[in-house]
Amino acid sequence: MLGTHDLPLFIASGLLLNVTPGADTVYIASRSMSQGVRAGMAAALGIGLGCWVHILAAALGLSAILAASALAFGLVKLVGAAYLVYLGLSMWRARAPADAGVVTAARAPMRKVFLQGFLTNALNPKVALFFLAFMPQFIESTAAHKPLAFVFLGAIFDFNATLWCLFLAWATASARSIGIGRRTRAWLSRSVGALFILLGLRLALAERG
Repeated sequence: MLGTHDLPLFIASGLLLNVTPGADTVYIASRSMSQGVRAGMAAALGIGLGCWVHILAAALGLSAILAASALAFGLVKLVGAAYLVYLGLSMWRARAPADAGVVTAARAPMRKVFLQGFLTNALNPKVALFFLAFMPQFIESTAAHKPLAFVFLGAIFDFNATLWCLFLAWATASARSIGIGRRTRAWLSRSVGALFILLGLRLALAERG
């Protein structure tokens, strides 16, 4: 279909990759725990839109530039890493209100939550390289319109990923009904912040591989 093959294998592989924890998972979980299911879903939808940056980049060949150019990869990598560290520091420094009843991770309006989710994904060059390495395996070498095949596979991957992220937001938000003490909320917020800082540092040190 549209120059692709082995779609069931592609879907199964994509789902396994989607459930693997990463920066996106951490961000959705933290927002759902701190602000409820609406914030978690806003984060999930932002991440889903951010994924389209990489899908279109791969279709247009821009991801190949990241793969071939050490300078381009390094610049995008450092921007993405700096943003993850910034998010981590924001969560680390956030104070848990005494009457919140849930863990806090720097409460924010839905628009900001959505935008942060978008940037968390869009500024990660490893995602771009993933699409460049993963999707061509399911595109026919004789496909007449390879960019269209990239978009088709990307749409399937992003649709499934967004469904998973929305489920994750709902499941995590369910934990809000459990009473959590202020010290525990502060500890959880700082733990999530520290994890984002570590993810940012890991991205900064990542090789193009």
